[in-house]
Amino acid sequence: MELAKIVSFLDNYLELEKFNDVSNNGLQVEGVKDINKVAFAVDACIEVFEKASMIDANLVVVHHGLIWGGIDYVRGITFKRLKFLIENGISLYAAHLPLDAHREVGNNVMLLKILGLNANNPFGEYKGMKIGWMDEFDEPKLLDEIVKTIEAKLNVKTKVWNFGNKVKRVAAVSGKGAFAINEAIEKGVDLLITGEAEHEAYHVAKEGKINVIFAGHYATETLGVKALMGVVEKLGVDVEFVDVPTGL
Repeated sequence: MELAKIVSFLDNYLELEKFNDVSNNGLQVEGVKDINKVAFAVDACIEVFEKASMIDANLVVVHHGLIWGGIDYVRGITFKRLKFLIENGISLYAAHLPLDAHREVGNNVMLLKILGLNANNPFGEYKGMKIGWMDEFDEPKLLDEIVKTIEAKLNVKTKVWNFGNKVKRVAAVSGKGAFAINEAIEKGVDLLITGEAEHEAYHVAKEGKINVIFAGHYATETLGVKALMGVVEKLGVDVEFVDVPTGL
């Protein structure tokens, strides 16, 4: 399939133009024109690129791209990554905030779907945009029950701040989403699900009497690329997820 057709589809489907993002979303590195296979991964790193090459993928779609605002120098690690992509004819496509916020395949709606919830209310204001989602259970649930479900679905050991009561209203902001704790408290959220913990957020959560589940930056952001992979597969191109966990 032509690279240009896949890129055009992704640009439109993810609505890139709506986002003010430090990431250069879209096609960051252009390789060969005809795509045999698309690899999906969280991070644009050498290990991902090497694994993509081993499975004969010539387009890599990632959440964390290689270019953030621009490239100051082409040397060191940046040189090595670009050199590998260019020499192997591999294209790189990045979708950062657009893949967090997407209502159908985004990281945050997929986190809620693990619990049987959906993207009913935008949440998590970041640079003037809502990149997360919020929903409610019909009946309150025990936090321990929710923790077990998330750990089983994501195959992770979570970190939990149990500062609240039973859980009815849930919000999700994947990755580094602790910035949304104040908003969660203001909106009466019982549980915020995010990726990594931040020291300065601890006492805010405790004093705000809100539960927080940290399920890992990497793990919470595998969900969007995997869901997007299923959409791209329907275009008639081979796809495969490349797993390079960071343990964070």
